[in-house]
Amino acid sequence: MLGEAMTFHRSITPRTRMNKHKERGSATLWGVALMGLLMAVAGGLASVGAVRVARHRVDSAADLSALAAARAAIVDPEGACGRAAALARRNGVQLAACEITGEIADVRTSLSITLPIAGAHTLTGRSRAGPVTMSPG
Repeated sequence: MLGEAMTFHRSITPRTRMNKHKERGSATLWGVALMGLLMAVAGGLASVGAVRVARHRVDSAADLSALAAARAAIVDPEGACGRAAALARRNGVQLAACEITGEIADVRTSLSITLPIAGAHTLTGRSRAGPVTMSPG
């Protein structure tokens, strides 16, 4: 007995084999889940960015259209809203309303956008423009 080497080995049971096979491929599933989460976050950020760009576009077009209408209202009050509508179209939005009161132009623009999950929405912009009046003193 002293000359015999004592060997200890761990016996592999069917349960141990089953546990090793259950864990195989779990990193792939976690990777796919993480990629899906990252894509959802990126899609959400892209949608927010698209809405911000559209908001700036509709507001800028309203400002420019109001300035054009106010300038045209001094010379041609009847054609001022037509000038504002043409400028709004060139900026990619629609003229929703235009009102000339004296030399002051009140303009509303609109832009329809479609978001992947939220659907269709209409953004509106409003601006007023007219001559500057200086008070004495």
